[in-house]
Amino acid sequence: MPTSKFSALLQSKCPRCRVGKMFEGPMYGFKRQKMYEHCPHCGLKFEIEPGYFYAAMYVSYAFSVAEVVSLGLATAFITKSESPWVYIIVLFSAIFLFAPFNLRFSRLVLLHYLSPKVRYNPQYEENLEQ
Repeated sequence: MPTSKFSALLQSKCPRCRVGKMFEGPMYGFKRQKMYEHCPHCGLKFEIEPGYFYAAMYVSYAFSVAEVVSLGLATAFITKSESPWVYIIVLFSAIFLFAPFNLRFSRLVLLHYLSPKVRYNPQYEENLEQ
């Protein structure tokens, strides 16, 4: 059974074969996140053209805005504080904690959903099952 696009995105799999991993190691850790240059299974070059992942900054920005707005509103409803320091501490902590998530998933969303040049090829998964 073919892997869904959303499932492949959550598992950080290649958008073309949905088998090979895009990142080496865990999202959170002491080592810097490293993205493979090519898919270990199908050989797709992830950086389709030079500077391709600059577009992922826009996706990361959208993630950050959503996180900051929702946490700011949640902080306002929960604490009912008027002190700017409460918001500064909560929001800067959130930005710091969500940075690895935003890096990884902004690139994944860009490749899986916003790249017309990358298409899923089910033959790579079928060859694996045989």
